[in-house]
Amino acid sequence: MTTALRCFTAYDVRGRIPEDFDAHLARRIALACAAFFSMRKVVLGQDMRLSSPEIVEAMTAGLLARGVDVIDIGLCGTEEVYHAVFSGVDAGVDGGIIVTASHNPAEYNGMKIVRREARPVSNDSGLREIAAMAGDEKWYQTLCAQPAQQGGFRTVMASKKAYIEHLLGAVDCRGMRPLKLVVNSGNGCAGPVVDLLAPHLPFEFIRLQHQPDGRFPHGVPNPLLPEKRAATAEAVRAHGADLGIAWDGDFDRCFFYDENGRFIEGYYIVGLLATALLTLHPGATILHDPRLTWNTRELVTAAGGVPVMTRTGHAFIKEAMRAQDAVYGGEMSAHHYFRDFGYCDSGMLPWLLVCQLMSQTGQPLSALCDARMTAFPVSGEINSRVSDPDAVLARIKQHYRDGSMDYTDGISVEFPAYRFNLRASNTEPVLRLNVETRGDVELLERKTRELLDLIRS
Repeated sequence: MTTALRCFTAYDVRGRIPEDFDAHLARRIALACAAFFSMRKVVLGQDMRLSSPEIVEAMTAGLLARGVDVIDIGLCGTEEVYHAVFSGVDAGVDGGIIVTASHNPAEYNGMKIVRREARPVSNDSGLREIAAMAGDEKWYQTLCAQPAQQGGFRTVMASKKAYIEHLLGAVDCRGMRPLKLVVNSGNGCAGPVVDLLAPHLPFEFIRLQHQPDGRFPHGVPNPLLPEKRAATAEAVRAHGADLGIAWDGDFDRCFFYDENGRFIEGYYIVGLLATALLTLHPGATILHDPRLTWNTRELVTAAGGVPVMTRTGHAFIKEAMRAQDAVYGGEMSAHHYFRDFGYCDSGMLPWLLVCQLMSQTGQPLSALCDARMTAFPVSGEINSRVSDPDAVLARIKQHYRDGSMDYTDGISVEFPAYRFNLRASNTEPVLRLNVETRGDVELLERKTRELLDLIRS
């Protein structure tokens, strides 16, 4: 009998503990991954959630019993698993799993899975089949009934030296100015990595919510939510800092505040990083998501690069990164992907590169972003819970039928002075709206209200 598992999304595993996801199910999923991808050596890591150690132990026991070697890197961010996998190809590493639910509340947990070379696993590349195997009781019982193999070996890899060296090798540390930085880990996993980087950088760090704590004493670590931004912003102003940086729980997303404590939308950081990387890689391809596009495309084209739009979501962007051999890809949601980081997303490289750019130009982040924010003001992502997302999308399509339409992800509609993207959530009956204009704040506000009235009516 095969059971449908609610914890599987389009590109990861995530669910409430223990109703939707627990240690026993995690063990089955790990075994299904190993079987489907013929994995013989797997990297395992975990975030700070209180349920993570038990889950990792169950996965480890299951894999070892089936003869799969495990490299346990302990408490870490998602990108540390990516790094251990793509840098471990010559050592026979076949894939990796981090136990994390990213920015979800404390009662959730889940898994992000990659195969050899840290290639993503999504519904289009095996996740659907893994879900079917893990939910198939007959398959699992047959596997358990097979004769015991020679046990796998577990290696505990506590050192982060190679990973830290990789990060530092991406920037010119000697050219950095002595900046004062507010860093807010949200009691997630970023703090220990910041502490390892700090001795190599001429920065003064003001540390907030720094220690990993799965109880989330300061709430859910998700700076994309406006209500989660005040602590960082206030600390930047109080300490006269040059920059504020915040992360989500597994620090695969990185968020910025300028020297005035103003939150900078991830959209503008995409254009900033794309331009910086094009000076090192002239003519390179830059990927971006469909939600907000004009600023990125204008900057990339002006810098001699090739902008390419791709579907939203880390698994899809990583696949496109490899196919296009793109040097960089960015999402407005603060995911940033780098060819020199195994085509994977990193929450540490963006702030190091922004600090390098500020050091090279002598300009604060506000000066680097202000003109672009004026040229292309945005609404920010606005969520609306609706009973029938497909019906609303059809209504919007009909109402704005005179615009130029694109269906890369949801629906994007473009007019000469404004454009918008409306897309459905993968996991709940929610529509996500983003609007931008060509320098017209009044038009932005009017069109945003108009769209929300149509969506919510």
